[in-house]
Amino acid sequence: MIPLPVNEYGVPLYPKGHAGRLLVTIAAIDHLDTPTAASVAALTGLSKGNIDTYVTALNRELGACIVKNGPVYSIQKWGDILNKDGVKKRLTSSV
Repeated sequence: MIPLPVNEYGVPLYPKGHAGRLLVTIAAIDHLDTPTAASVAALTGLSKGNIDTYVTALNRELGACIVKNGPVYSIQKWGDILNKDGVKKRLTSSV
């Protein structure tokens, strides 16, 4: 795999349409103390306007249960498909 560029926080910048965008989204929600669309976007380099879309895809397609209370996301369950420890590594590794 060709190494991806990273942002100032070391988060890989996955290209549009890449599943890595979903993985860094849920990893950022898990990592941040107050995960809002703005804070997830700031950490990951993703568009703030796409965070809800990525959360919806994680819930529908990958079996996660991420809920939003006001502006703050929380992970209720990771589901059977995602390996939490493996996904969390995607926040700082493009391999």
